[in-house]
Amino acid sequence: MLFHTRKWVKPEDLNPNSTLFGGKLLAWIDEELALYSIIQLQNSRIVTKHMSEINFRSSAKKGDIIEIGIDVVKFGKTSITLKCEVRNIMTRETIITVDTITMVSLDENGKPHEHGKTEVSVLAD
Repeated sequence: MLFHTRKWVKPEDLNPNSTLFGGKLLAWIDEELALYSIIQLQNSRIVTKHMSEINFRSSAKKGDIIEIGIDVVKFGKTSITLKCEVRNIMTRETIITVDTITMVSLDENGKPHEHGKTEVSVLAD
């Protein structure tokens, strides 16, 4: 798995338990998946279609640095299926895993668009 993005957990990212708010983490993940998919599919019109079960395995606290990892599971005609892991960069402890996320390439009318990709582009590594 390639880890692409690092985030520093700041006070504004915390929930009332003083740990990283899950919604903030999911927003970071969704943004990273979209950017990765845009680069892979060479199309800026990408939407998240599906996320499988989200498994929160540990938490992060203020001052932690986390990293977001992505792997391609498969390419579809109009989609790319990814998996994701977020971990604490210092301890390597896994914070969250998402086994499958489907991102869909759209045309200018918002309809699924065939992308023709079948393998990972080195541009996105």
